[in-house]
Amino acid sequence: MINDPAELDPASADVVELAPALLERMAAIRAAALQTLESGEPVYGVNTGMGNLSKVRLTEAEQRVHQRNLLLGRAVGGPPWLPPEESRAVLIARLKTFLTGDSAVSVGLIHQLVALINSRHTPTIPAEGAGSAGEIIPLAHAAGPLVGVGWLQPPPPAGTTPLATTAGAGGPTPTSGGELRSAAGFLPPFELGPKEGIALLAGTPGAAGRAALAVRKVGRLADRLSEVAAGAIAVVGANRDPYRPAAARGDDVLAAEFARLVELAGPEPEPRSLQAPVSFRVAGHVNAHVRRTLQQLEEAVERAFTGVSDSPAYLDGDFVGTAGFHGIDLAAYCDHLTTALAHAAEVSTARLHRLLDPNVTGLTAQLAREPGPQAGLVAIHKRAVATTHQLRRLTLPTAISTAETSNGQEDVQTFSWEAVGNLAEAIRLTRETTACELLAVRQAFALSARPIPPGLHDLIQAVDDVVPPIDADRPFGEDLTNLLTNVL
Repeated sequence: MINDPAELDPASADVVELAPALLERMAAIRAAALQTLESGEPVYGVNTGMGNLSKVRLTEAEQRVHQRNLLLGRAVGGPPWLPPEESRAVLIARLKTFLTGDSAVSVGLIHQLVALINSRHTPTIPAEGAGSAGEIIPLAHAAGPLVGVGWLQPPPPAGTTPLATTAGAGGPTPTSGGELRSAAGFLPPFELGPKEGIALLAGTPGAAGRAALAVRKVGRLADRLSEVAAGAIAVVGANRDPYRPAAARGDDVLAAEFARLVELAGPEPEPRSLQAPVSFRVAGHVNAHVRRTLQQLEEAVERAFTGVSDSPAYLDGDFVGTAGFHGIDLAAYCDHLTTALAHAAEVSTARLHRLLDPNVTGLTAQLAREPGPQAGLVAIHKRAVATTHQLRRLTLPTAISTAETSNGQEDVQTFSWEAVGNLAEAIRLTRETTACELLAVRQAFALSARPIPPGLHDLIQAVDDVVPPIDADRPFGEDLTNLLTNVL
């Protein structure tokens, strides 16, 4: 039972149930907002047009259809669509912002949104093409099924785990909202009242919700990055000097990562060399940077949900035009984390290359059982190289290109929708490079007499559960897919 909007998690798959007291508060705000509108004072997008047409006052008849029309004319996107988990995060984030009261929407619309969320059906939301100050294009698609227009995707079959984490990859064929409405079990098309159409389009709930989902994913990925790096450190017998506590002076995040790596890698054997290659020595710094930037994005997501992003927002009994839709906070920290992941992937790929080198590992060339007749894992590294090349192209900052729209009324954008999309792709690609290194780490342990450290037993067992021993060349793409599906 949700008693406070702060309790709503866009990354959660749980059924949403709102406490009566929270709905009563929303009803009171709605009643006060409608009373304020009775004054007839101009309120942007409610009794006026939008954008450059905000100078146009609407008649009462025009106002009655205006809120629904706002959704129709702005649903200009198309494939590729967001994957269902991201579409769901957008819906929950929209609900979370509604429950602050700033939107002053009705309890009826809130019920409609909750019913759609709980149906497990998700709207088809374009992953690209949000070239506006805010998110009006993707949000028009997200909100369309609430009023009986647009397209829905049914939930995936029970027991399946979709591999797709990027826009438009796989997924069921969308079906019109009307066709799925009874099957989904949510309410008939909702008739929007004053302010409710523009409320559905306001702010940056999409980027915030998708970023909240990304935070959850990167948290899991960061732990795997530490484990895999520790495995590489252990299996080559790397000197542990770079991870001494004294070397992290003044940096608590780095000190925690050093401690994590040392614990996972286990007792230090006689080092094979005075210094391991740089990609091993900097593992603590690289992973600490991922964790630090992750924390910064998490804080930005919290600001996005607690701050005012509606425009107009109903504040202190009045409708107030704001600029909370700008999204620079989210865009900047999504970009920052994308770059941190790209660097982590590059370092992982470099370590993978060293794991194929007998001079570093003391093992057979390319981790092959019979070098020469067998190629070993050399092509695994080539895949990782291609993946890091893709990652580099995502690191261009998104908020550096602006263009005028709406005849000059909107003259800057931050493209936060694009920034969080780049981050989702960066997560997918970094998982790939991590899977490549993990496969090499496991093979290196198999070829050596070095014991698996206790802190890595669970990880290595998880690998062994889905990847058979590597005794000869085979299509290793299947092994990587199994790691991505079941371990990472």
